[in-house]
Amino acid sequence: MPSGNKREAILGAAADLLAQGGRDAVSTRAVCKAAGVQAPILYRLFGDKQGLLDAVATRGLVSYLAQKRDMPLSGDPVEDLRRGWDLHVGFGLAEPALYALIYGSPRPGAEPDGAKQASEILAGLVHRVALAGRLRVPERRAARVIHAAGRGTTLALIATPEAERDLDDARIVREAVIDAVTDASPAGSARTGDDVVAGAITLKAALPDVKVLSPAEGRLLGDWLDRIIDG
Repeated sequence: MPSGNKREAILGAAADLLAQGGRDAVSTRAVCKAAGVQAPILYRLFGDKQGLLDAVATRGLVSYLAQKRDMPLSGDPVEDLRRGWDLHVGFGLAEPALYALIYGSPRPGAEPDGAKQASEILAGLVHRVALAGRLRVPERRAARVIHAAGRGTTLALIATPEAERDLDDARIVREAVIDAVTDASPAGSARTGDDVVAGAITLKAALPDVKVLSPAEGRLLGDWLDRIIDG
């Protein structure tokens, strides 16, 4: 069996075992038996069990990431943020074992490549909100808060028996988070005293596209904007 075929056979076997019995079912012995390969081949291709699990996670995220990337963007970046949240929760409920593998046991400083790509897509959605002048907090903080709340909500729903789940819980958390980090009102409506901070966040988001400043001037302006944003 060619190396590429062996890799796919191992990943397929591991994904099937994960779906049937969760993370604990994905032992190297069980995977090798199901894939019809010897253990040294698995270790050569994936390094160790964690490397295999990370590869399974990234493989399982492919269709979800495609959905997120292909999601048509509207003229309302805050509404697009809502839709991105709903896709995330929907993925978790459709693939609970895979979701728990990816997000249920975090390792500081280490995450599957697919999870990093998902975070980059979220950062892009948040950046559009910032460019529209509707972000209340710095971009990175907004992305962290949204991700943490979405992950916690999804894991809580997964842990709840399906017959007892109330998807309104996810909607309530979503709206609370969006209200905390964005100005959900359409552009042009009445503003509040947060205008200066919101304006600084917007300018900071657009700063990489400003060509009239020297690199040193851009860094200095960025520092000033950070001081305004951080209060």
